Amino acid sequence: MVRQLVPDSLWELFLRVMPVAPVRPQGGGRRRADDRGVLAAILCVATSGCRWRQLPPMFGASWQTAHRRFTHWTEARVWAKLHRIILDELQATGELDWSRCAIDSVSLRAVKGPLTGPNPTDRGKLGSKIHLITDRNGLPLSLGVSGANMHDSLGLEPLVRGILPIRSRRGPRRRRPAKLHADKGYDYVHLRRWLRKRGIRHRIARKGIESSQRLGRHRWVVERTVSWLAGCRRLHRHYERKAEHFLGFVGIAATLICHRRLTN
Repeated sequence: MVRQLVPDSLWELFLRVMPVAPVRPQGGGRRRADDRGVLAAILCVATSGCRWRQLPPMFGASWQTAHRRFTHWTEARVWAKLHRIILDELQATGELDWSRCAIDSVSLRAVKGPLTGPNPTDRGKLGSKIHLITDRNGLPLSLGVSGANMHDSLGLEPLVRGILPIRSRRGPRRRRPAKLHADKGYDYVHLRRWLRKRGIRHRIARKGIESSQRLGRHRWVVERTVSWLAGCRRLHRHYERKAEHFLGFVGIAATLICHRRLTN
């Protein structure tokens, strides 16, 4: 079960970003649980959506150990670093296509925690929103989380700035798409001006002028990625009390999507 959730290729990449285990200055203590088994337990929570207390005992670590290690690794930004390394590998193999990137968001219900707000599309119930930018193949390049009442247009600039600098075959690292596709929710003059200033061509549907269906010929990839994110059932609802924990699960989902493309 552990090798199924954490194959050798993923484990080798994870070892490159895993922080050094803390050492007790006084010595002694219990034997440290196997890191690979703990990582498998964390991925089990992310993909199955089970609670920490419901973790099966097959991973060689208690749920308290898995939750404590998840908190430690999240604070060390392990998931963002792992996502960046996998994107570097995808770029090296020519799997990333920067020619037509797309931006979108998806709303989900929230039970508690920060980064939540009344969802205007769900009768004002508490919810969160995941914003993302994908490349032409639907691989997530940048992700963010906000309250469900935040307008999509407010997430464009932070998402573009948040694209990780990816290793190029030649020259400096790349972090800007050649062209960005978006729906009518991003139809604002200041956003078009902001993208042009950064050398990014845009294709944004204009309100009252054109249909979003024609633009959907290129935007469907980001909608497919949204369905891939739903494969991590922990993201079906926002349960986390801390914002960084929910962002950690979003990063895990993006990492698994990119790693799946890397190994196929």
